[in-house]
Amino acid sequence: MRIDAQSHVWPMPYLDYLQTRTEQPRAFMDNNALYIDTEKWRRRAMPGHSDISDKLKTMDRNGIDVTVLSPNDPGPERFGADGPLVARMLNDFISAQTRDHPDRFIGLCELPLNHETEAKAELERAIHELDMRGVLLYSNLDGHHPDEPAFEWLFAHAESMHIPIYLHPAYPVTYDQVEGRNLVGALGLMFDTTIALARIILSGLLDRYPALDIVCPHVGGALPYLVGRLDHQTMVLKRGAEHLSRAPSEYLKNIWFDTVSPWPAAVRYGLEMVGPDQLMFASDHPWVDPDIITSIIDNLPISDSDRANIYGGNAARLFRIATNYNH
Repeated sequence: MRIDAQSHVWPMPYLDYLQTRTEQPRAFMDNNALYIDTEKWRRRAMPGHSDISDKLKTMDRNGIDVTVLSPNDPGPERFGADGPLVARMLNDFISAQTRDHPDRFIGLCELPLNHETEAKAELERAIHELDMRGVLLYSNLDGHHPDEPAFEWLFAHAESMHIPIYLHPAYPVTYDQVEGRNLVGALGLMFDTTIALARIILSGLLDRYPALDIVCPHVGGALPYLVGRLDHQTMVLKRGAEHLSRAPSEYLKNIWFDTVSPWPAAVRYGLEMVGPDQLMFASDHPWVDPDIITSIIDNLPISDSDRANIYGGNAARLFRIATNYNH
């Protein structure tokens, strides 16, 4: 069974809503093309970015049985008072796809985390009424960090509800440093998840909620390559170690990674870091063609059983996906 653990869509109701806005985030047409503005970041929304039928065709072409579907940023926290409305809009759309194609999609929810009461209610609705299988948590929340005390309730709820938190990059805090050479996608987004995960580890959240499942996409960002330095800084130089019970690298071994990287060596190193039972196939479609990733997994020097776990067994276990789907 092949499960794509990270795949995105910009729902049409969401794009329509963005076009009604006069302040950012917003969307607008220019020369028959649709663009989304988030602060200084402008991205073009291609037709395939909102086309579920195109996603299904891509899945079939690449032998993907089930996709873990989620929207992409800008997330609800970017919309001020409209945050709860945006969260419901996104979650309702994702839920509709899982109902229309119950053997092909499961969903991750987004929450209006700048509105705690509404976010808690939306989490309950998404998990218990819409059958969402986890939370997509952005690496920064309109300038706030996920490890801040205001958001600790989410980690507590996720652990008690036995649902994973899937970190995902957003408009990066390093935007001004990476925009000049068009490095937002290549570096800025990876730095953002790296910073978010490092802060989560150093905050002590993983000790307070030891059964919590966190997924860091893109083979862990840059953290696998920097965690030795983080170990030295915290354990030897005692910088930022006040909430740690062990070295950061020990926590990192308990994080789930996905395989979204076009570089085989990075995927091999991610495999070495977390092992074959916590690495999941993912494509980041529609921004990445799945065959780029499958060609890497197919050539990993591992056993057939480990390859099967990476392709689907691990995600089935994490997201509670039945392994007898037929389509």
